[in-house]
Amino acid sequence: MRVREIMSDHVVCCTPDTSLRDVAKLMTENDCGDIPVIQDVDARRPVGMITDRDITCRAVAEGRNPLELTAAECMSERVVTVTPDALLEDCCRTMERNQVRRLPVVDENGECCGVVSQADIARVASRARTGDVVREVSRHKTWASRLDI
Repeated sequence: MRVREIMSDHVVCCTPDTSLRDVAKLMTENDCGDIPVIQDVDARRPVGMITDRDITCRAVAEGRNPLELTAAECMSERVVTVTPDALLEDCCRTMERNQVRRLPVVDENGECCGVVSQADIARVASRARTGDVVREVSRHKTWASRLDI
């Protein structure tokens, strides 16, 4: 099975200069907890990912005013992607290796064309394989790795 068969192709993105308030609105309106941050609306190349946890840990917990910040100031800049033609098993290994729950899917131009999540995998993979992905993605990370240091 290929990623294209299970990915969501309705992907909501933001740019680095999108305000955190607008990022949070996008998350609320689209019932999601993470959003790919793209270079700009013309070049939809992912340059980061921002999660609800990033907003909480990198802004609110540090006493910074999220209403004064942009996606660039809280996003994770390390972006791991897959292509629509990637095999499901390769996608699972990528999630496990990088301990991420969602991966942006990029086309042949490197532009964001979808997202694949653990939930997408759970719908099609065996219980055992799904359990392996969840266990590996959720295994304890060191404090430094959580902050992308």
